[in-house]
Amino acid sequence: MDWCVLSLLLLMLGKHGLCQQEEVCSKSAITSCKDCITSGPYCSWCKELNFTKGGEQEAARCETRAKLMARGCRSEEIISPQNTQEIKQQDPLSKSSGSTEPVQMTPQKIDLKLRPGLPHTFKVSFKRAEGYPVDLYYLMDLSYSMKDDLANVKRLGGNLFDALNKITKDAKIGFGAFVDKTVLPYTNTNEEKLKKPCDESEAQCQAAFGYRHVLSMTPSRDVFRQKVAEQYISGNLDSPEGSLDAMMQAAVCGDKIGWRNSSTRLIVLATDAGFHMAGDGKLAGILEPNDELCHMTGNLYEKSNDMDYPSVGQLAMQLEKNNIQPIFAVTENVKNVYMELTKMIPKSVVGVLSSDSNNVVQLIESAYNNLTSKVTVTHDILPDNVRVEYLALCEHRINEGPNKGVCDQVQAEKEISFEVTVTVDKCLEEEKSFTISPLGIKDRLTVTISTNCECQCNDPEGSNHIHCNSTGSITCGICKCNQGFVGQFCNCAVGTKDESSLRATCRRQNGTECEGRGDCVCGACQCHTTEQGTSYHGKYCECDDEHCEKYDNKLCAGNGKCNCGQCRCDPGYQGSACQCKVSDEGCRTSDGSICYGRGNCECNQCKCKGGYQGPQCKDCSGCPSACLTKLSCISCLSLSKSKENCNNVCNNTISEYKKVEKFNLQSKECNQKDSEGCWIKFKLEQLTGMDNYNAEILTKRECPEPPNVIAIIAGSLAAVAVIGILLLMLVKLLIHMKDLKEFKKFENEKKKSKWANADNPLFQNPTTTVANPLFTGE
Repeated sequence: MDWCVLSLLLLMLGKHGLCQQEEVCSKSAITSCKDCITSGPYCSWCKELNFTKGGEQEAARCETRAKLMARGCRSEEIISPQNTQEIKQQDPLSKSSGSTEPVQMTPQKIDLKLRPGLPHTFKVSFKRAEGYPVDLYYLMDLSYSMKDDLANVKRLGGNLFDALNKITKDAKIGFGAFVDKTVLPYTNTNEEKLKKPCDESEAQCQAAFGYRHVLSMTPSRDVFRQKVAEQYISGNLDSPEGSLDAMMQAAVCGDKIGWRNSSTRLIVLATDAGFHMAGDGKLAGILEPNDELCHMTGNLYEKSNDMDYPSVGQLAMQLEKNNIQPIFAVTENVKNVYMELTKMIPKSVVGVLSSDSNNVVQLIESAYNNLTSKVTVTHDILPDNVRVEYLALCEHRINEGPNKGVCDQVQAEKEISFEVTVTVDKCLEEEKSFTISPLGIKDRLTVTISTNCECQCNDPEGSNHIHCNSTGSITCGICKCNQGFVGQFCNCAVGTKDESSLRATCRRQNGTECEGRGDCVCGACQCHTTEQGTSYHGKYCECDDEHCEKYDNKLCAGNGKCNCGQCRCDPGYQGSACQCKVSDEGCRTSDGSICYGRGNCECNQCKCKGGYQGPQCKDCSGCPSACLTKLSCISCLSLSKSKENCNNVCNNTISEYKKVEKFNLQSKECNQKDSEGCWIKFKLEQLTGMDNYNAEILTKRECPEPPNVIAIIAGSLAAVAVIGILLLMLVKLLIHMKDLKEFKKFENEKKKSKWANADNPLFQNPTTTVANPLFTGE
């Protein structure tokens, strides 16, 4: 026990004592006391006259209490509203449940007046009354698979009352039954099957139904036994049942069920199957969502076939709203399903039924003890910009997040406490309220919240206070000028000038008045002091001497002074932050120049120009090749006898040049073609400076030989002749090929022709044959 007390003490010290953070006031755009106290929970306002100096902004009045007192503001002159609470009702905790309604949580009503951002903590005490009334509603699945279970419930009715009497002397029990919606595909809609959905062998079988309320809360075990004995098994088609439909009606139909106002309300759901939930009704064409209202007619749920199943969230909300704690008495095969369901329904437990529900009495007794020994305190819907956190002060604290306080293994008559911390983030226009309660228990704490966002400064009366040059009144230590007067102390009379035109002269390029760093007094800026004590300066207070570049975490490296955002270096130092000594040793080149004349030496380092690279700006990798840029100049110099003739072309970029037979310079050789088509070779040596060279040019150019005109003409004529002969031969060949093709065609046609053999009757043979009759042939 000592260890528990020590741990609790350390926890409280960590939250409120040793580990408390330093108070800080984060302020911006402060022009009044209200602006100050609403800008942060630890901001205070000093209303003391003459607290600010001339030209100092009034925002200096806004700081933490400690800093204001350190600056000389008296404690009684500091405005810093604090949180206040008033307990409106605090009935003491009851020792036991008697004839009157027991009080298990105190206080019952509390009013808080809070400052935005400043947390306020108060304590809530709870003690579970022994013998508190219990209402148990036994909701049973009467589908065919629960046949054996129904028989046992009929037999164990008396045992249920005995178990409840162990818990309390004031117990009542009710009974309800469910199966599923009597539409396809959940139930066979054949008329005979609707009347008797069980097997043919089953003699006692009641018609199909969704949910039926059988018995309202009664203390009589005989009535319970009688009503349960009248129940028979029913049936449906699919495995999941209408469990959520039945639980929703049992929760919202309080008058039908008979729930008492002051009792622990339990629903025992006994089933061996899963459950249908929102959306499943679409399978049967049921699209209307569950409206969470009671629809009981003649103890039967009349909207079963018209309205979809409720969602788990809807059911959880109604169970919590009506302080009903469910006990899921289910078989082993669906245990995991209902274990997941308990994660979404607060104050619910799962118990495993035996195959015939023989252990239902022990299961209910064990589940009740688990429910009542765990106390969870939380709130309902919070107003906007309100936060609530809980800290359970008990031996067996369970951490389920800051939005609830949970204590486990809480015995009856054992008092426990919870620290409730309420924070309002912004000012509220009107009073808001919310309730805090233990889950499953009727007791409530109503918290009413208002905010403290006004300054009670007790200002002196009168509109012509001497502090304001008798031309203004005092408002929380600052002057509120009468019409026609302006200024920190109302010492500037606007006169014939328009006040807006006077203020316009304090704006640079129509910007903020005095850059937000001063006050416009009679058309001129009176600059404020900075946080470090120096003053802003300039015509529009645009300059300060605190925001220059730093080096080595020192302003202007400690080697200069800051003036209007720029460092002015002491003699012997240079750089944007005066971080370098004046020296050019690191910029000296081999020829004694500074950065080869192609850069500036800053902070003993070369800053190169025109693409030249460090460290000494010798080479320019990105620059155009000098062989190309100086070709025109070199071509002119190679053909001219005097350098002066090429000044316009060279533009004084070639300091010296030589015509040589052999190169002496070690630089890169350039080989380019000049305007005459000759190849010219030269070398360039870059001197100090951006565009300054020495040149060596080879005397001999490589020019191409002139063309042989006679050879070209003779060759052209010969080529024309040869081409002409070839063309003639080609034409002759084509004509020959065409004739040969025509002749072959003629021969083929000739072979194909056929002529008829006939004698012309007009034809007379010119030949006359005469035979000698005496000739014998010898």
